[in-house]
Amino acid sequence: MRITSAPNYAEPRDAIAQDWAAFLAATLPEAAWLPLPNLGPDRIRVYCESWGVNRLILSGGDDIGATPLRDETERALLAWAGEAELPVLGVCRGMQIMAVHAGCPLVTIQGHVALRHPVTGVIAKDVNSFHACAPQACPEGFDVLARAPDGTIEAMRSTRHPWEAWMWHPEREPVPFDPIDRQRIRDLFL
Repeated sequence: MRITSAPNYAEPRDAIAQDWAAFLAATLPEAAWLPLPNLGPDRIRVYCESWGVNRLILSGGDDIGATPLRDETERALLAWAGEAELPVLGVCRGMQIMAVHAGCPLVTIQGHVALRHPVTGVIAKDVNSFHACAPQACPEGFDVLARAPDGTIEAMRSTRHPWEAWMWHPEREPVPFDPIDRQRIRDLFL
């Protein structure tokens, strides 16, 4: 989750957009879900195992490097998910951390903040866009699923693990949410 601070308090807080609750209720009504706190690499695995976490969504928000604790927590989650062969969906920043975890650097891009644009490839549709960084190339062990008109990678899938990642935010689409996104998540998680 995104790390935020509350006015008049000197304590960091973990937060997730409320849109996720509606999106997950519509997309995976049979699933119970739990927001994961940023506990760092030494504690997050035990926390997840104690709660029986068996799938992960790495949500968007904040650039990599802005909150080192979140970066460390998510990299530990990906290492654990890889060992346990857990399905993972990376959304925006989630896709970026997957790329970095796979050894692929990010690059700054232009024209992808607060707008819509088409993507083409295995996934072809119009998407929302809220990112200023993207993978420099397709990370080793991944296939490209979609690209923006400027060639930027917008979606990818692991060839080694049950992982998929998108640069757009499915939770920010109008209700009843995009049927392509909903079906892809069901196919990944169920």
